[in-house]
Formats: sequence, structure tokens, C-alpha cells
Amino acid sequence: MKDKPVVLITGATRGIGRVTAERFVGAGYRVAGTRRAGGQVPEGVFPVECDITEQEQVDAAFTAIEAELGTVGVLIANAGVTKDTLLARMSDDDWDQVIDTNLTGTFRVIRRAARPMTRARFGRIILISSVVGLLGSPGQINYAASKSALVGMARSLTRELGGRGITANVIAPGFIETDMTAGLDEEIVKGYQARIPAARLGAADDVAHAALFLAEAGYVSGAVLPVDGGLGMGH
Repeated sequence: MKDKPVVLITGATRGIGRVTAERFVGAGYRVAGTRRAGGQVPEGVFPVECDITEQEQVDAAFTAIEAELGTVGVLIANAGVTKDTLLARMSDDDWDQVIDTNLTGTFRVIRRAARPMTRARFGRIILISSVVGLLGSPGQINYAASKSALVGMARSLTRELGGRGITANVIAPGFIETDMTAGLDEEIVKGYQARIPAARLGAADDVAHAALFLAEAGYVSGAVLPVDGGLGMGH
């Protein structure tokens, strides 16, 4: 890619988002990252405070990025939350918070990014889903629903915007070692490892490399790219 586009990564302060931001900076991209109050993005990343559940904040973040770096050409929608509990105990609020962030928040960011991408006739939209969205998981009905919906979103975007030079793809990470998974019970971790053909947990770097590939892949669209060591094969 001759002139590398501006990259926006939502949820760039920790885990997959943070490492992905670092890798894109290292690859020579101009990178912006969203953060919530008090969060810190990696060095070399332009920080924008943004709660993606608020359209006004999304619009303000894009305006700030456009003024500082230029038009966003690569959007990596990574921000997400979990509110895990069994169905019988799941409240409306548990459901609403997860759907509003992981699904509706992603929609808000894509809608704002798509306008200048359409004018430029170039764009890369990369949605960070989860193997849970394909396999399902007890206690994660809200999370699994939000993550599986991203597949339909990406494929609809591909059909709607593909003729304008815009691709839309999904990365489905498996069990990735992050701060979020570090507190899990050791037996749960061992159980996952036993089910993973690669016989190890994933690293955030594994997901970042997949995102770098999709950012430069002009003829891959509507795809679901598993980064799960084989855990979700056949799904």
C-alpha cells in the first residue's frame, strides 16, 4: 500500500486493542485509538476519549482524528464488554449493556466511518468478534449474540459497500491471554487448553497480525477469520 491510511482502533488501552495499535504503529501507520476516562493508549497513538454508546462522542472522536491525522481509512472495531451470568439470572440491564456496546456501538462507529470511506472509494472495516459467537457459551448469551451478529453486519456491509472499494471482515479470536482472562480459575484455563488443537492459548499478537493482513487485503471481504488455534473448526 503506497500511502498507508489512517487507522482507528476502538478500545485501544488494553488487551487485543492495545497490542494491535502498537503493531500498526510499528508497521508505519498513523493510528488513533479510543479510550475511556483514565485509560492510556500506547506511545505513538493519537488518543481520543470516546464512549461508543454515545453517538455525540463518536462524532466528536472522528472530527478530532480527521483534524489531527486525516480521514480514517481502516476501522478496527474492537471495543467490547462482558456481563456474564446464566440466563435465569441475566437482567435486562446485563443484556442491554452488552448489546449497546458490542453491537450497537460498533454500528455507530461504522456508520460514521463509512461516509468518508464511500467518498474516498476506499475502506477497510475489521470487526473483532469471538469464537464464542460461533460456538456459544453458557453464561454468555448476551455476549455470544452480540458477537455472532457482527458476521451478518460485515456481510451486509460487503454487499452494500463492496463496489466502493470498501471491505468488511470479521476476526474471531479464541481464548487469548489478556488482562481479562488472567483472573480465570486455573482449571478453566486448562480445560480450554485441552480443547485447542494448537495446545496453547493465543496471544494478542496473533490477532494483531490478522488485522494487519486484513488492512492490506483488498480482495478479501465478508470473511470470518478465526484466530483460535483450531478451537472453532467447522463453525
